[in-house]
Amino acid sequence: MNGPDNTRAALLMVGSMAAFAFEDLFLKRAAGSLPPGQVIALLGFGGMVIFWIIAARIGQPILTRAAVQPAPLLRSLSEGGASMLYVTALSLIPLTINSALLQATPLIVTMGAALFLHEPVGWRRWSAICVGFVGVLIILRPGTEGFHWAGLLTVACVVLMSVRDLSTRMMPASIGTFQLTTWGYMSLVPAGLLLMLLQNTAPVGLDPKGSIDMGAALITGLIGYYAVTAAMRMGEVSVVAPFRYTRLVFAMTLAWMFLGERPDLLTLIGSALVIASGLYTLWREALRKRRALASLASNQPLGSPLKNG
Repeated sequence: MNGPDNTRAALLMVGSMAAFAFEDLFLKRAAGSLPPGQVIALLGFGGMVIFWIIAARIGQPILTRAAVQPAPLLRSLSEGGASMLYVTALSLIPLTINSALLQATPLIVTMGAALFLHEPVGWRRWSAICVGFVGVLIILRPGTEGFHWAGLLTVACVVLMSVRDLSTRMMPASIGTFQLTTWGYMSLVPAGLLLMLLQNTAPVGLDPKGSIDMGAALITGLIGYYAVTAAMRMGEVSVVAPFRYTRLVFAMTLAWMFLGERPDLLTLIGSALVIASGLYTLWREALRKRRALASLASNQPLGSPLKNG
């Protein structure tokens, strides 16, 4: 069996983040001319059809009772809720702000794993999480004229995305990747329709520009999903995961080129704090796992404070 190919996996991860940044750009443009709920429903329908076909070809059933087991159901519900919040936020505030806040997801996942899955998280990573939250507050700037209230929608989205990731960890091994993905995209259809109902918006006919944006968002999203999945399977998580933060670089570049956005100093400082704390958390987790593996190999108890770092 071949070992991990970290170089190729890292390149795939960077490519996937570039694809997701383009998807966000196209979704933001689409949400400027279409109701956010309609954008979500169309994206969900397109992704559902494509992944359902792939799942059928490899023998992974979609219409099965496994879809309503607690973990898959929670994952689908959180996926739909997160999409409702994120696309709504995209339509209201700069892409740069949205992307910067999104980088807090690994911190929330670490905190949730400690609180709900009882995974060991020591004071160093708790400190990093606190620093990351300070970065989020700097980006949001509550109580000032620069406060982006709609950024709270992205923060709530990050919480739901963390629920999605944590529920994925609890998923039975018998459930396939393409089953999960199809269920996730399927959940976007009722989520989008519900958002249209809540916002009292009617469907809008697609013009050529809207059709191009929606089609491009679907294609780039699918490319990003495939690349990130391949990267995580091909390389070591501790090596590959930090490259997720390149998404913010791509998002800022695209926002500057196509939307005329210029992130100010506070946004850059807050983003740096969020990313630095996330990278530190990933490093400590990798270090803890290496220590645990070394202890198992030597059949000796863990005697280092790094075990809960």
